[in-house]
Amino acid sequence: MTDARIARSRFKLLALFAVFALPMVMAWGMVEWRLGIPDERTAHGTLEPELPQLADWPLGEVSKEGADDWLMAFDCTDDCAESADRWWRVHRALGRDAHRVSRLRIGGTQSEALPGEAVVTWQGAPEWREPGTLWIIDPEGRAVLSYGEGVEASNVLEDIERLLELNPEPPLARLHDE
Repeated sequence: MTDARIARSRFKLLALFAVFALPMVMAWGMVEWRLGIPDERTAHGTLEPELPQLADWPLGEVSKEGADDWLMAFDCTDDCAESADRWWRVHRALGRDAHRVSRLRIGGTQSEALPGEAVVTWQGAPEWREPGTLWIIDPEGRAVLSYGEGVEASNVLEDIERLLELNPEPPLARLHDE
């Protein structure tokens, strides 16, 4: 074999390796450095896999409107009326999917509750708690996303709509609720 032919064969082999390895390297880089990922594919809130299940939170009795409901739980310590109204408006903006989400106010009194809102109080102060936080909790009781006090309501609405779209309601779920 001539040197030119050997070099060409090696180049072909390296090109073949690159064809299969380059997409994996690019995907790894996109995940690690968040390069090339469209904004509509990312959540506005913070993912919270380390938070305990809702049943393990130091709260009183928690009630939801439906057993398979997602839950908007918000810590209502400062400016409670404004926060409650804000999340009530987000809940109403869900339209036909509003029945799939319940609201839980943590703090305040039952007499202050807005329509469709459950009220509980903290039995203790967990170390992960931050005043004014909103948590989106899945039907199994896992905290999926959290939002700080100054978050835009439209961003929360967008994330909830996306979660509901990605987790469709079972076809006969409404019949079971009646």
